[in-house]
Amino acid sequence: MTNRDRLLGSARVLLWDRGYVGTSPAAIQQHANAGQGSMYHHFEGKRGLAIEALTETTQDMRRRAEATLDSSAPALDRVIAYLRLERDALRGCAVGRMALDPDVVTDDALRRPVEEFFSWLTDRLHRLLDEAQRSGQIAPHLVPDDVSAALVATIQGGYVLARAQQDPRAMTASIDGITALLTLQER
Repeated sequence: MTNRDRLLGSARVLLWDRGYVGTSPAAIQQHANAGQGSMYHHFEGKRGLAIEALTETTQDMRRRAEATLDSSAPALDRVIAYLRLERDALRGCAVGRMALDPDVVTDDALRRPVEEFFSWLTDRLHRLLDEAQRSGQIAPHLVPDDVSAALVATIQGGYVLARAQQDPRAMTASIDGITALLTLQER
């Protein structure tokens, strides 16, 4: 593994654990066992490294989601399978955490990978929900665009509840609740 790879990997871990504000260049270098010169040789400082680290994180999360969402199962089954993916509820979401970081949300380049991931995910879920609705899997009165936003918000909220309560069952309850609501048919 190259110094560049170690620095990127370390930045990804530390950004997830500490956020952008709480991750110093010295901590990244120490975690990566790389010198200051190596960091500045490969990246334009902390910000440049963070942009690449966030981009890699969102790409990995997208690939993981696509593995479930792009299966041949019926659309609603794929949505539910995505909701039920194994997650480290107590650690939180690596991307969602960045959306709460004041330095990230006020910097267009830092925010871009976060915004693009959530836009992609919401759109992908919207398209599946639209397909599920057309095939009669979900109620006709549901608005796929609104429901897709609610699903993403439920996952992020599940992380928040689990972390606040230090109980991963809060995430499970959030997913179980939204799944039950999603699968209800209008009578």
